[in-house]
This record gives sequence, C-alpha cells and structure tokens, in this order.
Amino acid sequence: MIRVLVKSDSRYPVNRKIIKRAVLDTLDVVKTGTGEIEVSVFVVGARKMDQISREYLGDDGMHAVLSFAYEDAATEASKGFINPGDGILRLGDIVLCWPQVLLAASRDGVMVDDEVYKLTAHAARHLLGRHHE
Repeated sequence: MIRVLVKSDSRYPVNRKIIKRAVLDTLDVVKTGTGEIEVSVFVVGARKMDQISREYLGDDGMHAVLSFAYEDAATEASKGFINPGDGILRLGDIVLCWPQVLLAASRDGVMVDDEVYKLTAHAARHLLGRHHE
C-alpha cells in the first residue's frame, strides 16, 4: 500500500487527488514492489520555501518544488532507504511552493492541476534517485 500524506494550509487550494495520483503513477512506473510505502507532500508559501531553500540548500533561489529523500539511492555509498521497525518504507518529503506553481502554470500556459502533477511526479522521481538525465 502506498500512502501519500498531503499537508497544506487552507489558503492554498491545491487538488490533493492530483498530488496523490502523481506520486502513485510515478511509483507504479518504476515498480516499487509490494509493502507499505509513504511519501509526504507539503504545500507552502513563498516565505517558507525561501526559508527551506536557504536552510537546506544554502541558496536563495525560489523553487517551485523541492524533494528531500531520506536516503540518496543514487550514490554508490548509499545504504538504501531507511526502513524502521514499523515496516513502512518512507521515501522522503516533497515541498511545493504554491505561488511558484501558479507562476509556472501561467508561464507554461497550462492548467494549475497539470503543473502540480508535473512538479510532483518530477520530485517523486528524485526521491527514487532518478535525477535529470
């Protein structure tokens, strides 16, 4: 079972079903196997994204999406994902910046839900160690 936990402030009218579908579709494509898997998605404002970016990336760029895997599966030194005693494989966190999502959708001339799906799927691939190719 794949669990997608979405946390968003009520002022960001994000479609939670689109977020969940993007994560589920991405994990299905890469055949993650059976068992319990969990991904957390947070929808934040520009100030919070700026704070996260400065604290964890050391930059002051404004990002539409960031992902934080609990283990970097793409490195040779990686020991794999953390699988605590409760048996739930927690892949990591995805952070969407709502104002940046709206700007990106406008810039790309697409519906906001389509942009949310694209960015969430992109970040989910990062959680799995699949980076820009």
